[in-house]
Amino acid sequence: MNKPKMATEKGVPSNSRVLMLLGQLERMNGEAMVRDVETARQITAKIFHLIQTQEKSGKEVMSKGSSGMEVILASLENTRDVQTTLNILYILSELLTVGRGRRVGVFVSKGGTGILFQILITAIKELPPSEELMLQLHSLLAKVGPKDRKFGVKARLSGALNVTVNLIKQNLQNTKLLLPCLQVLRVYSTNSVNAISLGKNGVVELMFKIVAPYSKKNTSLLKVALDALGALLKSKTNARRAVDGGHVPVLLALYQDWHRNDTRHRHMLIRKGLLVCLRNITNIKLGRKAFLDADGMRILYNSSTECLPVRTLDPLVNTSSLIMRKCFPKNRLPLPTIKSAFQYQLPHVPAVGPVAQLYSQPPGGRKNSQLYDRPLKKVDDVVDESDDNEETDADTENDTEEDEKDQRTANDDIETDLNKLHPRKNPGRPFEELRVYERFFLELSEDFQGYNFESSKSASTTSSSFSSSSASTRSTRPIVVPTAQALSPKLAPKSGSRADCNSTKGQHTLPSPSVPTPTPPAPLTPLELDTIHLTKDQDKKEEPRIPSPDTCTTLSSLARPPSQGQMIEQDLAHVLECVSLEEEGALNTGEGGGRGVKQEGSPVNATRHIQSPLLLGGIATRRVGGGGSNWGSDCGSEGAEDEGGEGAVLEVPDTALLLPLHDPDLYVEMVKGTHSVPQYAEVAYPDYFGHVAPTFREPLQERVYGVQRSKIFQDTERLIHPNDIVDKVVYDLDIPSCPVIEDDGESLKFNSQFESGNLRKAVQIRKYEYDLVLNSDINSNHYHQWFYFEVSGMRVGTTYRFNIINSEKSNSQFNYGMQVLMYSVQEAISGRPRWVRTGTDICYYKNHFARSSIAAGGQKGKSYYTMTFSTSFSHKDDVCYFAYHYPYTYSTLKMHLSKLEALRTPQIYLRQDVLCKTLGGNSCPLLTITAMPESNSNDHICQFRNRPLIFLSARVHPGETNASWVMKGTLEFLMSTSPLAASLREAYIFKIIPMLNPDGVVNGNHRCSLSGEDLNRQWQNPNPELHPTIYHTKSLLQYLAHIQRAPLVFCDYHGHSRKKNVFMYGCSVKETVWQSNISATSSDLQEDLGYRALPKILSQIAPAFSMASCSFVVERSKESTARVVVWREIGVQCSYTMESTLCGCDQGKYKGLQIGTRELEEMGAQFCVALLRLKRLTGLRNHQHLLDLESDIIGTQAKVVSSPTTYVMEEDEPPFLEPIDYSAESNDEDAEPENEHAAEVQGNPDHLDQLSDSETNHRD
Repeated sequence: MNKPKMATEKGVPSNSRVLMLLGQLERMNGEAMVRDVETARQITAKIFHLIQTQEKSGKEVMSKGSSGMEVILASLENTRDVQTTLNILYILSELLTVGRGRRVGVFVSKGGTGILFQILITAIKELPPSEELMLQLHSLLAKVGPKDRKFGVKARLSGALNVTVNLIKQNLQNTKLLLPCLQVLRVYSTNSVNAISLGKNGVVELMFKIVAPYSKKNTSLLKVALDALGALLKSKTNARRAVDGGHVPVLLALYQDWHRNDTRHRHMLIRKGLLVCLRNITNIKLGRKAFLDADGMRILYNSSTECLPVRTLDPLVNTSSLIMRKCFPKNRLPLPTIKSAFQYQLPHVPAVGPVAQLYSQPPGGRKNSQLYDRPLKKVDDVVDESDDNEETDADTENDTEEDEKDQRTANDDIETDLNKLHPRKNPGRPFEELRVYERFFLELSEDFQGYNFESSKSASTTSSSFSSSSASTRSTRPIVVPTAQALSPKLAPKSGSRADCNSTKGQHTLPSPSVPTPTPPAPLTPLELDTIHLTKDQDKKEEPRIPSPDTCTTLSSLARPPSQGQMIEQDLAHVLECVSLEEEGALNTGEGGGRGVKQEGSPVNATRHIQSPLLLGGIATRRVGGGGSNWGSDCGSEGAEDEGGEGAVLEVPDTALLLPLHDPDLYVEMVKGTHSVPQYAEVAYPDYFGHVAPTFREPLQERVYGVQRSKIFQDTERLIHPNDIVDKVVYDLDIPSCPVIEDDGESLKFNSQFESGNLRKAVQIRKYEYDLVLNSDINSNHYHQWFYFEVSGMRVGTTYRFNIINSEKSNSQFNYGMQVLMYSVQEAISGRPRWVRTGTDICYYKNHFARSSIAAGGQKGKSYYTMTFSTSFSHKDDVCYFAYHYPYTYSTLKMHLSKLEALRTPQIYLRQDVLCKTLGGNSCPLLTITAMPESNSNDHICQFRNRPLIFLSARVHPGETNASWVMKGTLEFLMSTSPLAASLREAYIFKIIPMLNPDGVVNGNHRCSLSGEDLNRQWQNPNPELHPTIYHTKSLLQYLAHIQRAPLVFCDYHGHSRKKNVFMYGCSVKETVWQSNISATSSDLQEDLGYRALPKILSQIAPAFSMASCSFVVERSKESTARVVVWREIGVQCSYTMESTLCGCDQGKYKGLQIGTRELEEMGAQFCVALLRLKRLTGLRNHQHLLDLESDIIGTQAKVVSSPTTYVMEEDEPPFLEPIDYSAESNDEDAEPENEHAAEVQGNPDHLDQLSDSETNHRD
């Protein structure tokens, strides 16, 4: 039926004409419309012509206040004439095509959708129905449908679904009518109930009749049909129907056909439509199986590989990648159990919680290590196979579904109980119980009557019970190197024996921990390196004397004649690698002693001589070369040591010149007093040599476009080309007798059996690729993040890929510029002992290893994540170490404390106490630092005792090593001789616990102590047996509260893995109430605004600190943390957690740089400077600043709303949307500009402007 051609009435303005015609139409509504059909046709035809030819006419009809739409819809509803109906449909189509968004909304709001469905139902009853009418109705419905939220429901209730389906069935060859019908069907199918109903009516099968192989004809029709089919297949019922109908191979064949023939890539949307259908089918287990059976992995892999060079085809590659990852068969981790490889029996097990659940499971761990190759159906590691795993597309399209959940529930976490929000001093325990802690506060009662203020030092007031117990002085006696096993009587050392050691170590003997520990596996006849003595003469030459033990299993390389040339790399290799090099003739040892070790211009010029057979770590049963053989064990040793053989002398840098707080020999002494569950008996080279921060900058790594996609494709190749996969275990802690699996030298060698080490298993996947599995925290089955391991046996210039395959967090700063850390022993020997950021092609993504619901907190269907990086090595026969962050061991802390004490001047009051023993038998040090009184006069003693207290703690989470580096900076500043440090000591008494979780640090945990619990969630009710450090630290604070000496500031140093910069979390009633919906009176919101003073000062003087990242909201999930408990129960208003990034900064002086130990230590020093400024501010008392501070907080309120809690603020970066953008860069544009920080003035009610100190603003 042709559209009418109407003549224009002359002499009347168009807008007047259209209004006049609408008026006529309105008067005709009702019976007149039925009676005078011809007039109705003419009027509607004229209106259509005006709207079609003149834009003003359409605007007049749709203008606000106009009743034009109501008149048109009323006429449509009342007419029975097909031509009039068509004219009105033409009018509506024209009106809704222009500016369609608002106009369609008006149409829907006036009930237009229902009228269209009503006409459709009526018109279909006419035999035969008007094709033009069906065409126009469906065209209009296709425009309106997406804007009407109830479109699907209206269609189902009116019966329009069946009308459209029947039209499609009857007009499969009529493309003109079929296209709008399919467009409407596509909208119908977005309603899940409709999709199921349509599936029952055979529409899925119907769609497969329409989709066709490659053709240049009807491509628009095919595109719409695929969209409709994709929408239908979101229903699992329809997906099963498609699988049962054998349509998965059909879709794959169609995709292949279009991929091969669409060489100019003009029909990418059709190819994408086919992939979307496959994606939705593979949301169910049956679909994934059918996809694999149809060789879908190979088909999509091959086609995607061919698409990679064409950037515009990325949507196809991304969707294909997503489907392949989803269909990659879920695997268990290659472990006998997900519990830690190390077992530690608790004195008693908590009644409830994850630890109780862990102990209720069947025994696992090492006893079952021989079951590695069997399919394990273990209770603690079950792969959930239900379809519910892939219920939502978000889970497959987006690696940040957990974060989205966090965003939804964030406001629910804000504390809304005003009773809990108001701090209350609650000492908790009777004072009689707390009185025993008086001995830790001698400074509050010390009278200094016996102290000679003219003499150099006083041992009486600053005696150190901790340092004396930790071999604090560097002795000239022979260094005794104990083993992990007990000495046999006949090998007991004579001189420099353990008894001698104990004479200087005081209470720190080497007993077994007081809490029962598991008995170690029977040793394989260890070489007792207790009998090695190092004597150091004035020339610093060290001659190891190694008595020959009964066993002959030692390094074969030590029996060889020295090789010609005496190159340092070869000497190091002989010590570390157990590699016998070819004999190259005699060596003149007089000439070879020091060749090749020092480089021109190297930072460290002084060297120390260590003879070759000596383990540079100085500790027994050294696992050579990152896991060659045990000295003295049968594990991989190749021969016997020639007793008369002398190794070559190695020149080792004396890092003490650059590191005043580092002494390798003292470090070894400290290791002897450190107790670990695995009974570690070796020292890692980085901890022995020390770390000198590099002078060059290390920028955040720029992410290469498509790197993650390429890594995922390489992972997919494992399934497609299984013959290329080596799959060889090269290191396995679950085989305790011999974790290093010997091979033909074609594999890297790994080791993690040293303090703070963490690597459980290494599996060689390809020649230069390794899957690495981290160990869970002891008495836990998760918390995999911290790693620290040794690698050797590498080839120079070869790129190796390492995949840590059992990470748990859903996103990581490794996606936003962070790199891993590497330490080269060869570089250290060449005068550059340092950790450097390294790694290329770094990314972090979800993998195909399934997490058990037990380890995932009851959530089913979760996967682990892979952190992958590639690197190459510069030196032959090197030994390299990789770490998550700069390692800082418990023994390092003891060494630093010992060296700090040696720096003490007569003006410094320093006392080291042992707060308590940990579960593992390690001491928890407590430091007191302040200035000595000027004299023992009453005034000076009174001033000394009444200084306010500052309470600092760190390293409650072992994996947050940056907290220890910040604490090191704080301690060094406090002990320095600078005028600022002296002023600070005179202003405050510092009580410092530098390591709250020594056991976790020693044993390589990431989050927990030996109890398997996060100690920073135990502050409300710590158990004295399971959480001794928290129990006694809280008791110290409770004692101070009892005697009315609560700290002025409490700060717990932490590290943050998913945010940049350094920032603070504090506690504020007002800011918490602002973020919640609770009603509060003005009296409820009264609080001193001083809690913002310290972070505000830090934002002005510390380059790495970001005020914009700070939060002062109290959440329910954090109510048992140190920050909240000290604020709430002890009554410390300035109670903080200070978080330091593990990655880098995105603002200020260090913007775009990764953070290093120099910046972290600087942060610790700046914290001290800020405290000094805070002290001076509190003396000014200018209340005008209260108004400034109040307006400042209100000014930041809008910003806080967007990230209301610390829980929400887990992420700095935008969600990492894999299928959309593989190059997702850190793009934080919402951080405040630096000058805003400088312009703001927040803090105590005082003027920051009045200060003019030498420590002011360090920002650029």
